[in-house]
This record gives sequence, C-alpha cells and structure tokens, in this order.
Amino acid sequence: MNSPGETARAAQKLVSQYSNGNKMSGLTIDNLSMRFDLPDGGSVQALKDINLQIKQGELLSVLGPSGCGKTTLLNILAGFLAPTRGSVDLNGHQVIQPSAERGMVFQQGALFEWMSVRENVSFGPRMKRTKTKETKERVDNLLDIVGLADFKEKAVYELSGGMQQRVALARCLANEPDVILMDEPLGALDALTREKMQSLVLKLWKETGKTIILITHSVEEALLLGERLLVMAPRPGRIHKEYRLPFADLGVNKDLREVKKHPKYSKTREEILAMIWDMEEEIMGRQEHN
Repeated sequence: MNSPGETARAAQKLVSQYSNGNKMSGLTIDNLSMRFDLPDGGSVQALKDINLQIKQGELLSVLGPSGCGKTTLLNILAGFLAPTRGSVDLNGHQVIQPSAERGMVFQQGALFEWMSVRENVSFGPRMKRTKTKETKERVDNLLDIVGLADFKEKAVYELSGGMQQRVALARCLANEPDVILMDEPLGALDALTREKMQSLVLKLWKETGKTIILITHSVEEALLLGERLLVMAPRPGRIHKEYRLPFADLGVNKDLREVKKHPKYSKTREEILAMIWDMEEEIMGRQEHN
C-alpha cells in the first residue's frame, strides 16, 4: 500500500498532467540529466536539469554549439539512451525504449537502398500487419504529399539526396507517430534543395498536426522551422534561452525568402549568432587554459 506521501505525490502528478488543457497529450521532460562515465574514471555531464513541456502539434527547433547535448537529448527522447536522472513522458506514459509513437528522420535517410520507394514507405505498416488496402492508400497519399507520386517504383539508390529525404519523411509518417524527431535532416543537402525541403517540413507539420522536434546547426533553419526555438549552452548541456517566433506559421503559405525579410528575422538571427559565438569563444578559452 502506498504511504500518504506517495499518494499525495501521485495525485499532484495527475493534477499537473490534466491542468492547463490536459498536458497528457504532449511531451513532458522533467529534470532530465545525462552523465557519461569515461574509461579514465572521469565523466562528462552532457545534459543537466532540462525541463520542458511540448504540446501536441508544436514545432520545436533546438540549436546550439557543438557539445551542448542536442543529439543526446534527441536520443533520450527517441528511447535510444536512458537518462542518468529525470524522465520523459509522452501522452501520460514514460519513455523507456524506442517505439512507433516516436518516428526518427536522420541526416542520412537510413533507407533500404535495394528496395523501391513504395517498399521503403510501406515497410513499417507491413511489419505491423496493416491491411494491404489500407497500407496502399496510406503510402500513395504520403508519396503524393511529398511530391514523389511518379517515383513509387524507383529504387532508392536512383534518387537524389533531396528525394531520398522525402522518402525518409514519408516512411516516418507511414508509421503514424505522435512525435517526429529530426536530427540534422537537411544538413547534407545543397542550398536550393534544403530550402525546398524546409517548405515541405512546414507543409507536413500543418497538414498532419504532428509534434516535430528538429535538431540543427543552422540558425536560419532553426528560425524558419521552429514556432518555439531553444538555444542550448554547453558544459553542461542546458537550455540557455527560448524564443517564440512567427516565422514557421508565416512560411506555411509564403515563400521562405519573403519570410526572411520580416524585420524581426534579421534581428533575432544576429542575436542568436552572437550568443553562440560567445559560447564557442568561452569553450575555446577553457580548452586553452587546460
């Protein structure tokens, strides 16, 4: 039987989950820390005391200098790593391992190159034994949305990098995840293809209503693909500053080059660039003194 203290804590947790519009339908990061132990007996504090509430359907971009824990955070959210302390809850239950409710899109699409586009996108539903007709309809719809309706039977290795990332997005969505986790998904693309893919990500966000968390090194990309933007600081990795931005919503129905002309865009971009520059200078200074 639970003690009175345990019962009170459980009741408080339930109240906090259901208050402010039923937070159980979102992602909650509670007092998250991650420490890596080194062979020499030392350790690296990759993340410290991360607290975050992400509502269903939000578009969040995460930015920061190398070593600030961005990818570590994403790996914990995906269930690939267990945190040293704290927890991640999605839709009211704790994240402890990978699951279909959280889809991943990597910088390199991690596709099955010997399979066709259709076979790649239908792989998840087929593994879950979804009915053939339902799978076909879902795949056809997704390939239409990402602009690959005419490439269904092409082998993946025949496609350009940008087209492969479109396949990766469609494959992720075919599993119907609640949250899409994106680790530098556009980092290997040329400038023009990257801009087109940024527009596609915004389109998919609005059309599907999915929660999307995107890790990037690009300040411009973080500004365009984040209605919320987190700037992380290193050593230990922590949230340094959060921005609420209009650019993602503007970019859904507008040319991204026009969005960049918004007076707030340049000001925020310069502010964040200066912030990250100062962080990197501080890191270099520490290394020189060691």
